[in-house]
Amino acid sequence: MLKAAIVGLSLATVAAGYGADPRFVPPPGKVLLLVGQSVDDIQDYQKKVSTNPGGLMGYTSVERAEGLKLPADEGGGTQHLQKLIDKNPDTVLQIGLWMVNDAANVAREKMDPQLDQLSAWIQNTHRPVYLRIGYEFDGPHNHYPPEDYIQAYHHIVDRFRKNGVSNVAFVWHSYASRLTRPLTDWYPGDDYVDWFGISYFNQPQSYMQPMIDLAKAHGKPVMIAEGSPWVIQTKYANSWNLWFKPLFKFIAANDIKALCYINCNWDTTPQFRHQRWGDTRIQSNAEILKQWLDETGQDRYLKASPDLYKSLGYFNE
Repeated sequence: MLKAAIVGLSLATVAAGYGADPRFVPPPGKVLLLVGQSVDDIQDYQKKVSTNPGGLMGYTSVERAEGLKLPADEGGGTQHLQKLIDKNPDTVLQIGLWMVNDAANVAREKMDPQLDQLSAWIQNTHRPVYLRIGYEFDGPHNHYPPEDYIQAYHHIVDRFRKNGVSNVAFVWHSYASRLTRPLTDWYPGDDYVDWFGISYFNQPQSYMQPMIDLAKAHGKPVMIAEGSPWVIQTKYANSWNLWFKPLFKFIAANDIKALCYINCNWDTTPQFRHQRWGDTRIQSNAEILKQWLDETGQDRYLKASPDLYKSLGYFNE
């Protein structure tokens, strides 16, 4: 009999109605809580919130596989994934894999050395890793041609499988904004997708519904892969009612299985400071911090613990 670490399944996954394919799904009624997106953002959060989230989030690219063993900063904050896992046992990792302008080269196997480096690193983390391949595939800022995107996505998954990586779940992550063409034009197929992901910023929730409906149709769990109250910010007294309350209602109404909050002061990062998105750090407002602790302190939110991996159907060998 295969160990759960190999198949990435649990009885909870099957009981939740997701079948035998999706990996590392929380039990029914539970939501995996994650925080990102740079080392500094995460550490600032941890200084104010005594309970470590269940997962941490960062980024790398297919071109250079940077920010893994050594720190790297492209202007959005320091990425150093090895430091995150070394300092945070009993947590999962969520990674945004950037491949803008590189999808065709990935599909033509021109970046296999980088993919092999990344897959080996992920395998050596000995924890569940959620990999968002070409995240926000439908975002106009990323301009992924659907054919190139699907071929690249397939090749990455096939390469990881060939390399025997068993602790990774593959996430198909939508920008969840105004549609310019059907989302299914980019869909890699049920055999290649473990999770559906959406961005949750300040767009109408109706823009997210197509991905929610597709996930249900394909029997896949949904994560909010990136969430942050752009423009609304956290420094204002009414931001809880304006953004956070609708967020948590959305999570409950749509059985969202994971929430990754970006705890960032966007105005201090060179890459984003001119976007006027503001300060979305939980700790920048004492009342928001209190309400956040009250909400995420509930048992339904999975945080770091010695039992976390088991609850996700992963057993570290």
